[in-house]
Amino acid sequence: MNDAPFLLLIGAGDAPEYREFVLSRIAAAHRVVLVDAEVPAWTRPYLTPSHPHVAADLTDTASVAAAVKGFAASHPVSGVMTYMEHHVLAAAQVAQQLGLPTSTPEAIAAARDKALTRRLLDEHQVPSALARQAVTAEQAVVLADEIGYPVVVKPRSEAGSAGVIRATTAAEVEIAYQRAATESVLGAWHGPQGVMVEEWLDGAEISVETAVLGPGDARILAVTRKESAPINTTQEYGHVICASDPLLHDRELAAVVSAAVAALGLTCGVLCIELMLTPTGPRVVEVNARLGGDLLPLLAYHALGIDLAQVAAALATGAQPDMEPTRRAAAGIRFAYPDVTGVLERLAFPAGVHHLPYVERAVPSLRPPTYVSTPPLATLADRLAHWVVVAQDAAACRFLLADVALGLDVSITPPVHATSCTR
Repeated sequence: MNDAPFLLLIGAGDAPEYREFVLSRIAAAHRVVLVDAEVPAWTRPYLTPSHPHVAADLTDTASVAAAVKGFAASHPVSGVMTYMEHHVLAAAQVAQQLGLPTSTPEAIAAARDKALTRRLLDEHQVPSALARQAVTAEQAVVLADEIGYPVVVKPRSEAGSAGVIRATTAAEVEIAYQRAATESVLGAWHGPQGVMVEEWLDGAEISVETAVLGPGDARILAVTRKESAPINTTQEYGHVICASDPLLHDRELAAVVSAAVAALGLTCGVLCIELMLTPTGPRVVEVNARLGGDLLPLLAYHALGIDLAQVAAALATGAQPDMEPTRRAAAGIRFAYPDVTGVLERLAFPAGVHHLPYVERAVPSLRPPTYVSTPPLATLADRLAHWVVVAQDAAACRFLLADVALGLDVSITPPVHATSCTR
C-alpha cells in the first residue's frame, strides 16, 4: 500500500472515544492524510507516516481548498471525505474541484440546511414533519400555534441534538427559540443560522444507515433503533442495531429513504437518515450526509459485520464497497446523563466491567469535579459515560445495557443556592 494514492480526511475531531474507531477502519484500507489545523495525538497511529498532515483552517473553506489543491498538485489523491457534520460541505466542494467522487455541494448543503431539506421533501411529496422557519421568538410562537402543540424547536443547522427542544406552551417556545438561536455543538457554529419550529411526531425513532452508490441507488445497510428518553429531552440516550431487524427489508421504509435521497439530490456516500415510525408510516426527521455519530459504525460492525467507515471511504475513492453482512448479532450503546444538576463528585464503572464477555467498552466521559446539568438543559457536554454491549438479539442487548447501568457509580452534589442561570 506504500505507493497507493492518498485519501484526504477533512477534520479529525476532538473526541477520540467516538472518532477513533471510524478513523482506524478507514486507515486499515487507505493511506490517510489529515486536513486540519493541527494533528491530534490520538490520530497519529492512523495517518500516513510520510505525509500525515495538510495544514488548513477548517473554518475557512477557501483555506481548505487551497491547501488540498496544493497537496494534490504533487501527490496522488484518490478521494476526499469527512465523518464530521461541520465539514461535509467543504469536503464535497474540494472533491468536486479535484474531479473526485462526491455528491454535489448543492445536495450536501440541502441536507445541512433543515429549512431547505423540508422544502425539497415537501416539493417531492416525501413524508416528513411539518416545519417552518422562525426569525423571531414571537413568530416562533405564532408558528407553534398554527402547527399545534407539542412542537420541536431546533437550529436550522447544527448536529448532536444541540439546541433541540420540545415545547408544549407558548412560554416554552420563547425560551426554546433563544436556546436554538444561540446553542452550538461543543462551542462551534457552522451552517446557516436560523430556528425551525416543527411538528412533534409520535412513534418510534430510528436512523437508517444508507449507502448511496449513484443516482437512484440508495441501499439500506443497517437500521438503528433509538432507545427511549425522558419526554422532556431530545438528547440521545442510546441505540441498538440488530441483524434480524425486519425493517432492513421493509419496502415502505426503503421507498421513503430512496425518495428522500433523490429529493435532496444526494448521489454518493454513506448517510444517516433519521425517521419516525408514525401510525401513518415512516416520516423523515433529518438527512445527515455523513456517517452516523454516537459510534453507530461500531454497532453495525459488531451486529452485521458491515464496515460503514470502509464503505464510505470506498465510495469517496470510486471503489466498489463491500456491503455484505457477515454477522447475525445485535449491538447497543447507552449514554448516562445526570439525574440532578450540580457538581459531579464521583464517576466509576465496577472494576470488572471490562472483563465481561459482552461488554465491548465502558468509557467515562467526564472527570470529577465537573459541573453538570440534568435534562432538558443537558447537552453532549453533560454525558457522564457510555458503554457498548454485543448480544445475540436486540432484547438481550437491551437487558445487558441496563445491567451495566446498574453498576455505574455516580455522585452529584446539587448547588447549595439555586441561581437563575446555570450556564
